[in-house]
Amino acid sequence: MSSSNTLAAALAAVLFAGSAQAASPSIAQGDVRGPVPQAATTAELGQRFIVKTRATGTQARSQLSTTLSSAVARSGMQRARAASANAPARSAVSAKVLRDMAVPGWHVVQTSRRLSDSERAIFVDELKADPSVESVQVDRLYQRLDEASVRGPAFAAAAASTTPNDPAYARLQWNFHNPVGGVSAEQGWSRSTGQGVVVAVIDTGVVKDNPDLAANVLPGYDMITDRRVSRRDSDGRAPGGYDLGDWVEADYCTALGAPGNAPEPSSWHGSHVAGTIAQVTNNNLATAGLAYEAKVLPVRVLGSCGGFGSDIADGMLWAAGLPVAGLPTNPNPAEVINMSLGSGGPDTCPQMYQDAIDQINAKGSIIVVAAGNSNANAGTYTMSSCNGVISVGASRINGGRASYSNYGSRVDIAAPGGGGDIDGNPGGYIFQVVNASATAPTGEWQIGGLAGTSMASPHVAAAVAMVQSVATTPFTWSGMRELLRSSARPFPVAIPSTTPIGAGILDVDMLLQMATTPPCAPTDSSCVPPTKTLTNKVEMRGLGSQGGDALYSFQAAAGKPVSFMTFGGTGNVAMYVAAGRVPTSSSYDVRSSRAGSTTQTVRVTPSGTTTYYVRLSGSYSGLTVVARQ
Repeated sequence: MSSSNTLAAALAAVLFAGSAQAASPSIAQGDVRGPVPQAATTAELGQRFIVKTRATGTQARSQLSTTLSSAVARSGMQRARAASANAPARSAVSAKVLRDMAVPGWHVVQTSRRLSDSERAIFVDELKADPSVESVQVDRLYQRLDEASVRGPAFAAAAASTTPNDPAYARLQWNFHNPVGGVSAEQGWSRSTGQGVVVAVIDTGVVKDNPDLAANVLPGYDMITDRRVSRRDSDGRAPGGYDLGDWVEADYCTALGAPGNAPEPSSWHGSHVAGTIAQVTNNNLATAGLAYEAKVLPVRVLGSCGGFGSDIADGMLWAAGLPVAGLPTNPNPAEVINMSLGSGGPDTCPQMYQDAIDQINAKGSIIVVAAGNSNANAGTYTMSSCNGVISVGASRINGGRASYSNYGSRVDIAAPGGGGDIDGNPGGYIFQVVNASATAPTGEWQIGGLAGTSMASPHVAAAVAMVQSVATTPFTWSGMRELLRSSARPFPVAIPSTTPIGAGILDVDMLLQMATTPPCAPTDSSCVPPTKTLTNKVEMRGLGSQGGDALYSFQAAAGKPVSFMTFGGTGNVAMYVAAGRVPTSSSYDVRSSRAGSTTQTVRVTPSGTTTYYVRLSGSYSGLTVVARQ
């Protein structure tokens, strides 16, 4: 089976942390899950296919039914075959249109039995040969990848000592408040908490009645169309979007065409992701969320054994408020969509996803995706191989790249995903409230820790919600991506140029400052833009400006020469530098302003310890700035 055409969820694996203190009501600390590299291959199903026809509408569907029958006949599968020395007996095959997808022209079709590899290849070729058919692909399952559970250290009770008042915040949620690896959440909360913004979580759903999340959950939808995956009683879709569990018994997934599997407990992955976005905060209970006054819209697309790509694509469109045949229109369209999903092997973006993304972007919603856990080039993995999405890599508590995180120029920004065992417990994990059951949900809850790019992505989705909540004019996805990159905090440790994970670490406070501060006009020398701190020898990459100014500061030691440099990208930039004060285009200590260039250099030698301010003016994109002493 080809790894280049298989899809898997970009999830993390589990490490159980043992008993711990309980908040009131009782929510003890429980599971932590470490990152696991995504598999090189995943199960490929032959029973369901996705067909794109050149025409749309009722007539196209009717013609497709005829095309399917013809393709079966030309494949030689319309008659049963007796067993031979080289092949087992095979029953006759028929094919039908199972349903139309939300994107016009896309259809899910189903054969009456599972096809062998050779039968599948012939059937697909025959369908593609029909002039009415534009493309054919297997409707694959995204797979959740977990490792075996082990016991980790228990924690003694500890009282909350910082804002917010959620008892586990100070001790467990370094990702929000740690000055090195965190996202500057507390400073950002003085500017926005995401009020009024809807964030869709395309995932396993959320468990109903979570005591630390339910108040921020809107009615969503369960998009899964196979009862074996959904654990519901029927194949139809269902309102709610609630997680019924994604556990599997031994070899449960073989009925869906997967190889034999070991038993696995439910992951409650969607609840964890949703908690990072909008866990109820300042309620003296468990943990906090980042955009804690936003609302979560759960769209369940993953269940036992994974989730079909066709269901995921429809779920994306429904979340954005676009029509999906047979479903009521979503009354709460999401402005932000989080997708902690990705392919298990190198894979170009399937056209059905790109079509859906294009429609969602046109409607004004922003899609944030996990870069993936394969320690490989993110640009060759879906979803980051798709255009029109913001790709998020994973950073550690020390601000370095998590070893599992995908990387490359396609990654826009990094956010805390946890380093796993290398950083210990709790510093290696992201914590939120999940259900305590191993199968179907119960009324018992615990604080679970996970690591992965799945955990990094919702930080950025929450930050996007916080910006849209206070922006005078909502940002487009491209404008938001530029803002995220330009506001990112430089990595406190050098990231190898061969494995970049974006412009820096998400900085919610700087993001909101830049989003709400009008850009300085080139003629206004008194204007002071938000100030970002440069770290010695750490490049700040991917910067952009449409004619405004950007301000940076650098703490310089006495007596050692300092070089400030800009390079790369396109456009033109001028650099103005001053010690101990904010420079302007007319008042500065030294400047570099080569006309029509992004390459500028200023060298100074401070007589004493001082703070230098660097002002960049111009129109540019893809710029890098660095201070070296």
